[in-house]
Amino acid sequence: MSTTTLVTTPTFARHSPDPWTLLADGGAGPVRPYDDRALPYGELLARIPGADALVAGMDPVTAEVMDAAPRLKVIAKHGVGTDTIDVAAARERGIPVVFAPGSNSRAVAEYTFGLVLDAARRISASHTAVTAGDWPKLFGPELHGRTIGVVGFGRIGRLVAGYAGAFGMSVLAHDPYVPDDAVTAAGAEPVPLDALLARADVVTLHLPPAGEPLLDAARLTAMKPGAILVNAARGGLVDDTALAAALHSGHLAAAALDAFAVEPLPAGHVLRGAPRLTLTSHMAACTPEANRAMGLMVAEDVLRVLAGEPPRHTAG
Repeated sequence: MSTTTLVTTPTFARHSPDPWTLLADGGAGPVRPYDDRALPYGELLARIPGADALVAGMDPVTAEVMDAAPRLKVIAKHGVGTDTIDVAAARERGIPVVFAPGSNSRAVAEYTFGLVLDAARRISASHTAVTAGDWPKLFGPELHGRTIGVVGFGRIGRLVAGYAGAFGMSVLAHDPYVPDDAVTAAGAEPVPLDALLARADVVTLHLPPAGEPLLDAARLTAMKPGAILVNAARGGLVDDTALAAALHSGHLAAAALDAFAVEPLPAGHVLRGAPRLTLTSHMAACTPEANRAMGLMVAEDVLRVLAGEPPRHTAG
């Protein structure tokens, strides 16, 4: 019997037909309502009753969505973080949640280090000035001999640490779930978060959101004066208002962000007017290689669940 897979994210298989072909050949009947934007929540509720599988991006997959889907057998996150899915509600309903761990690690790590370089050497700021007709000489620090603090030492954090080492930086790392000996073996010094913030010239975040901002006003104030903050992980990890204040006051030299609590970033948002700040549109994972790998991983697990087999990559 054929099944239907509702795909709500416009980035699924954008750079390779292979994930679409895999679902179609497996009898999973992929359906994508839009090519250029995510499915609005109201339409998700209207379409989900006919789906046996759901492939979602940043969509809020709530208990309400699940209860509207009597045929739903599996939810797939086209990505690494499952914070937009009510995993507990899915577990209560016996619906496995699958995702694609590691599929975009290198893409995000490379992009993160690009943001570090941009923030330190003011590359985007120079581009903006030159295109406006100016010709500034903007100074910024060399990275060699500086200290980077990596908050979250999973796949992405370790790759970033490796890139930093290649630039001659010392690496501090904080991750309560990674043993100190594993951090040390990767060439970093394990330290508590507050010590990392006080010592690091550059702080980069690689954690899932945890409710309240990890870097609130007090912790931003506790960062080393003149430090740089990079967040290519999740919005909500940083208090936006406090970050803007730290940039306006000059306490932080610069920041670069690729993730925000509300996306797209609203007009008039406090960060839009902050100085020495690079803002990008949650695109750290956007490489053709990561896109193909991510799509194939979730498609394979969707087919496994629909065939009555256990998935390889489950959340929760």
